[in-house]
Amino acid sequence: MDSARSQGEVWLHRAILRGARVLVLEDESLIALDIEQVCRDFGAGDVVVARTVDGAEGEALAGAFDIVVLDLMLAGHSTVGFASRLSARGIPFVFTTGYSDVEPMLGDLAGAQVVEKPFLTEALVTAIAAALERR
Repeated sequence: MDSARSQGEVWLHRAILRGARVLVLEDESLIALDIEQVCRDFGAGDVVVARTVDGAEGEALAGAFDIVVLDLMLAGHSTVGFASRLSARGIPFVFTTGYSDVEPMLGDLAGAQVVEKPFLTEALVTAIAAALERR
């Protein structure tokens, strides 16, 4: 990718994320902090980290967030059901995962934004921006 295109994409992503309210659902503390920092670096406003679906569901489904970044598997349990409820409410989301072949796990959510861990900042921000643009 050339430098001018890369710089243009960075500015576009910052514009899309500027002021966004982001919920991060991740049970690994270091990964959660990394996602939070990436979102802040790209202009997100309020970034809240939750470690369990129960801890996140009330706020997310109340529409308090513009986007949810969620780990596909939390403590061995799938978050696909939670993502389906987000989708039904029109709340965009991005899955993060350490698994490589996740399409069969996604069911009706096939085609959702998925970022594999460990992720590059550019990959995460691009996925978040794409999800926000589709709203």
